[in-house]
Amino acid sequence: MMPFVRLFLSSMNTSPTALSVLQNTFGYPDFRGEQAQIVEQVINGGDALVLMPTGAGKSLCYQIPALVREGVGVVVSPLIALMQDQVDTLKELGVRAAFLNSTQSYEEEAAVEAALRRGELDLLYVAPERLLMPRCLGLLQSCKIALFAIDEAHCVSQWGHDFRPEYIKLSVLHELFPNVPRIALTATADAQTREEMVLRLQFENARKFVSSFDRPNIRYTIVEKTNARLQLINFIKANHADEVGIVYCLSRNKVEETADFLVKNGFDALPYHAGLPLEVRQANQARFLREDNIIMVATIAFGMGIDKPNVRFVAHLDLPKSMEGYYQETGRAGRDGEPSNAWMAYGLQDVVQQRRMISESDGSDDFKRVQNSKLDAMLNLCETLTCRRVHLLRYFDQTSEACGNCDTCLNPPQSIDGTEQVQKLLSCVYRVGQQFATGHVIDVLRGNTTERIEQFRHTDLSTFGIGKDTSEAEWRAVIRQAIAQNLLFIDFDLYNALKLSDAARPVLKGETSIRLRQYSKPAKQKISKASSANIGDANLSDLEKSIFNALRSWRFDTAKNHNVPAYVIFHDATLREIALEKPMHVSDLRGLSGIGDKKLDNYGAAIVEVVTQFI
Repeated sequence: MMPFVRLFLSSMNTSPTALSVLQNTFGYPDFRGEQAQIVEQVINGGDALVLMPTGAGKSLCYQIPALVREGVGVVVSPLIALMQDQVDTLKELGVRAAFLNSTQSYEEEAAVEAALRRGELDLLYVAPERLLMPRCLGLLQSCKIALFAIDEAHCVSQWGHDFRPEYIKLSVLHELFPNVPRIALTATADAQTREEMVLRLQFENARKFVSSFDRPNIRYTIVEKTNARLQLINFIKANHADEVGIVYCLSRNKVEETADFLVKNGFDALPYHAGLPLEVRQANQARFLREDNIIMVATIAFGMGIDKPNVRFVAHLDLPKSMEGYYQETGRAGRDGEPSNAWMAYGLQDVVQQRRMISESDGSDDFKRVQNSKLDAMLNLCETLTCRRVHLLRYFDQTSEACGNCDTCLNPPQSIDGTEQVQKLLSCVYRVGQQFATGHVIDVLRGNTTERIEQFRHTDLSTFGIGKDTSEAEWRAVIRQAIAQNLLFIDFDLYNALKLSDAARPVLKGETSIRLRQYSKPAKQKISKASSANIGDANLSDLEKSIFNALRSWRFDTAKNHNVPAYVIFHDATLREIALEKPMHVSDLRGLSGIGDKKLDNYGAAIVEVVTQFI
């Protein structure tokens, strides 16, 4: 977790009320980064546009002003399935919170509306579809509103990775409630998306807060795909045995097949995709949120707004569509600030598949152009020879030094002069008339005599066999990098034929040289033995580990009794701090991170009882 920055009231002009709410309600001693300035901006009635990475404390930026200002804070969120957990978390803190969405009965809705009219709510979560209904807007106009928070504000972008049409209409809040401050928040937005957010939400006069997108606790690793599921098994067993993780796949079938494969290999894995019955999705999500060793295998339908702090890894078995999607999905790991992994297996077929999806989509030419540009950026991240973190942050207009904590920093790839190899490839694509797909081109290069090669008399070509000393796998790696460097593209209207781009001409003429990642033959995949290492416990003594594990057992039982996820009671980081401090009295717990007044009253005596068993 990023270090706390102590803020002195005299020098920062921070509201004592805001700081006391932070400490007494949420149990945190100090604000972090720009939180104090954002909170002050909204408390004083100003609008704020906030870009802050996952796990950096965005929710506090609207929750605290909602508790300080008069009235109810209305939070617009697309995350219907997670509103219950968000509200449960706030109620554990003593905050009067509720939600309105389509999952409620008429009686439940009526009870929330009545509490809202009586002024008995501090925070109300509502989906954009519900908010925009005339009945809901009329209800809000009859109440005192403290602020509007527009969460996941990148959903307003039509060019983005997670567009929600209802978000475009949220400018109505500025028109109907001109004196109510608004705060729009997201963890994922490139420059174009930021411009759309400002324009469509009418945030021209809002103060902009852009924090660093860096998540230093996440290690980024991208490996060449050979046998992706076996590679995944080995990655998990080597790094995250018995820990929580998310595995992303592109298709529904692949989600279910991968989940079954993990289960057969001893993991507690569940599938999640939009094609599953609602009750199955809800049950699987509930288990993931409440248990501490579940691996969720999912399409991107799962994950937005997931607050589970101890997700130790996010794995991709298919290439994400964009850097924004990759950043948001990997950002679901390590929200508690503990070391975590973002791992991906990537190959040529991923490139072909994503290009095809864009080509065959119903979008306009402009839409396809933007999506291809986003995919190009993603491919460049996969093929980079330098620090992946530097590359990722550069996409979001931020500079960084090499991190020393990604695969290219820890095991730098060898860069070679690939000009001659690429010239052979490009020349072969040209000689076959730019009418054949990858497999055929490789067969010509390697001098393989197939029926199709004989049919088209490609044994007579000057390029036949000029790459016979290079393996098929290596040629596929060269083709993948040539596509990533925009020297080749795929014509899906011509049976996936490889074609030369304009950038290929100077390479063929010898006017431009090409650097490639040196190919190394992947090790033969076999399932390895599990590792039981737990990174988060490495700094605890044997006694402290015993206390920590006892606290986790107590937390599990308490959460089960309250019917909430365990992290709603306390995060692992708080339990670890308790194990280190070994409090003997309830008063010793005051000031520990994550323990506010309400939780101290509710759980202080029980915690001390657990700890004193070991002292």
